[in-house]
Amino acid sequence: MPLLDKLESRLGRFAIPGLLQGIAILQLFTLLIFMFLSVEARDPYEQFLMLKPEGVLRGELWRLFTYAFIPSSSLFAAIVGAMFMMWLGKGLEEAWGAFRVNLYVLGGMLSLALGSVFFGYEANAMWLYLMALFAFATLFPNEEILLFFILPVKIKWVAIFTAAMLGLSVISTPLLIVPIAFALLNYFITFGPSFVKGQLHAVKVSNRRAAYEQASRSDAAFFHQCKVCGKTEVDDPTLDFRVNDNGDEICSACRKLG
Repeated sequence: MPLLDKLESRLGRFAIPGLLQGIAILQLFTLLIFMFLSVEARDPYEQFLMLKPEGVLRGELWRLFTYAFIPSSSLFAAIVGAMFMMWLGKGLEEAWGAFRVNLYVLGGMLSLALGSVFFGYEANAMWLYLMALFAFATLFPNEEILLFFILPVKIKWVAIFTAAMLGLSVISTPLLIVPIAFALLNYFITFGPSFVKGQLHAVKVSNRRAAYEQASRSDAAFFHQCKVCGKTEVDDPTLDFRVNDNGDEICSACRKLG
């Protein structure tokens, strides 16, 4: 995209390398702090970090970013999640570079924050994982991960399963469609145009192939051609040709009409 190229040439030096990896490390740091706190003492700190629309409207602008630092409540899930985030971030940065990863992640976080302010939902780091997962699966669909550290699974199946779970969640709780839509808005902005362009290209290729095959059939060698309608056995293999008294071949369809 020319616009992105221009932005990258002018602003690329301000990009933060390893942005997603940094967020994962901050999640682990937050987890380390939470480990020394009781559940009762931990809750106020977590509430302080969460994306709460009423807090943002009061001027607590740190919430626009700090919700991404909240780890999972489970120690195992938090560590695995952080490792997964680092892996996703490394792959995205290899494909896009630091500037475009920054633009994608920060744009998605901004979209989620705006939706929170206007529609009143709260948010945590789960939505950031979704943004990163779907982007990575689109770029590297056949990349494999070890599910439960044992079973190799292509990342596209993980993304499809996650999308299916989101769909089921929306069916059971329709209001979830709002945060999901805002969380994935940047994904659709990023990949939607190329997807539509690819589908249009596929239709054009299909039409050209059909036209070529039709022309090939029309130009194929034939032995019989009806004097009346011009059809050959290539055009319609069911036709039966007969020679009349004038020496002209007439197909069975035209003989019936005559």
